[in-house]
Amino acid sequence: MEIRDILRNLRESHHLTQDQMAERVMVSRQAVSRWENGETQPNTDTLKLLSKEFDVSINTLLGSPRQLICQCCGMPLSEDGVISKESDGSFNEDYCKWCYADGTYTYDDMDDLIDVCVGHMVNENFTEEQARAYMKQMLPKLDYWKRYEELSDGGQFAAFKKQLLEEINGLHIEGLPKIERLNALVGKYVNLEYRLPSGVRVKFLDDQTTYLGSQIESEYGGDRCFGILASMDFIMICTYEKDGANPELVLYKKR
Repeated sequence: MEIRDILRNLRESHHLTQDQMAERVMVSRQAVSRWENGETQPNTDTLKLLSKEFDVSINTLLGSPRQLICQCCGMPLSEDGVISKESDGSFNEDYCKWCYADGTYTYDDMDDLIDVCVGHMVNENFTEEQARAYMKQMLPKLDYWKRYEELSDGGQFAAFKKQLLEEINGLHIEGLPKIERLNALVGKYVNLEYRLPSGVRVKFLDDQTTYLGSQIESEYGGDRCFGILASMDFIMICTYEKDGANPELVLYKKR
C-alpha cells in the first residue's frame, strides 16, 4: 500500500476530516491534502507526531519498507502491537515489548533470555537442543548484545528485579514455591479478569504495559498454578487453571 493510501485510511479510521487531522499534527489542511494526493510526504518530525498521535509505527506509516526484528531477542516485529515503546509513549522500532519497556532493557543476561525463548520455540520439528544452539549463535549478532556495555544500565534493572524477588518471597504465600526469576510479560497476554467478593469482575492491568512476572506450579500440586506479576507500583499474586481459566486473586499489594 502506498503512503498516501495509508495516511488516508488512518485519517478515515479515526473519523477525522483533513482539517481535524491537520490540527492534531500541527500542519495545514493543504499539507494533509497533498499527502493524500501523493504530491508530498510528511517530513521526519511530522512522521514522529503522526506515529505518537495515532499509535502507529513510522515503519507502518511508510508502508513497512523495513523487515524489523528485535535487536535483543531476534523476534520479528511484524505488527505494531509487539513493538516496544519509550517512556513518553513513542515507538522504539528496534525492540519488542518483552525486551524493552518504557525506556528500560529487561534482559541483562543472555542465558536468561535463551531460557525464556527456548520454551516458546520447541516443537515437533525443533528440539530444545537445536533451539538453544540457534539462539546462542544468533543473539551475539544482534545490536543490543554487540553494544551491551554501551546500552546496559550498569545493573540497575537487575538490582530492581532482585529487590522485587526479595519482596515477593518475603510474603510467604502458602503453597507458593520460592521465585527465582522474573520475566518480562506484556499486559495484554496476562490481564485476567477477577471476580471480587461483590460479584463485580475487574482487570487490574494495562494491556499495553510490560510487567515482570512468572508462572509456577503450587507446592501442593493439583490443577492450579500461581501467577506472579509486579511493577514499580505493585505486586499481584493469583492462581488459575490451564490457559488462565478460573483465576482467583490471592494478593494485590502496593509497593
